[in-house]
Amino acid sequence: MPPFLAYEDKSPGTSNRVPLVLVHGHPFDRTMWHPQLTEFSTGRRVIAPDLRGYGASPVTPGTVPLSRHARDIAALLDFLEVDTFALAGLSMGGQIAMECYDRFGDRIRGLVLADTFPAAETPEGKRGRNAMADRLLTEGMRGYADEVLEKMVAPYAHPDVKAHVHRMMTATSPEGAAAALRGRAERPDYRDLLTRVRVPALVVVGADDTYTPVRDAEAMHAALPDSRLHVVEGAAHLPNLERPQEFNRVLTDFLARLDG
Repeated sequence: MPPFLAYEDKSPGTSNRVPLVLVHGHPFDRTMWHPQLTEFSTGRRVIAPDLRGYGASPVTPGTVPLSRHARDIAALLDFLEVDTFALAGLSMGGQIAMECYDRFGDRIRGLVLADTFPAAETPEGKRGRNAMADRLLTEGMRGYADEVLEKMVAPYAHPDVKAHVHRMMTATSPEGAAAALRGRAERPDYRDLLTRVRVPALVVVGADDTYTPVRDAEAMHAALPDSRLHVVEGAAHLPNLERPQEFNRVLTDFLARLDG
């Protein structure tokens, strides 16, 4: 039976290195990881799905909780016969990675949490996410994309990066984005889970990220038993696109530890 999710699966062929699974954020798609797919697939298997409701994956209207995304990823990896792997997620993708660790942590060799945070949503935050979901269903994605572009990436980001990020946002299904927002509003609190992570972790954050500031990354780093924190200067919420060479260098060092 074919997998539910659209995905990219790149591999150099035979490799004994740990496979890398990349989980994108909202409201993006797997092309968010283009610099990492290009860099790391020369030496290891790299898998990047489009989450349910994003990219080329089917849309489920209503509410899609993080647990549904985690089950989708597990099913995809079962289909691809990937047993153990390093799991990296950015923003909402980082929260999905935490949910994955909670559900099938025995399969995860290392955890990368980029520009994300583990706390449950506040009452105000729930109202805000649901209101934004309503707005996207009414207005579509373009106005939202125009408003948040220079928070997703820094105002000084390269024009090509800005264009890519804007293109991903405007191409996203409003129904898919709204369903994920409603699900994310009801997410659990992962802070206690972080204290029980038993694999190496890498926490990365853009120095100028206002969605998930450096202090959030520092708190995750402090909670994780075995982690490294790296702050990417000259980047906001998407350092993997804004400063790909630095992001890739830090990720290379982390993966080398897992391969060893």
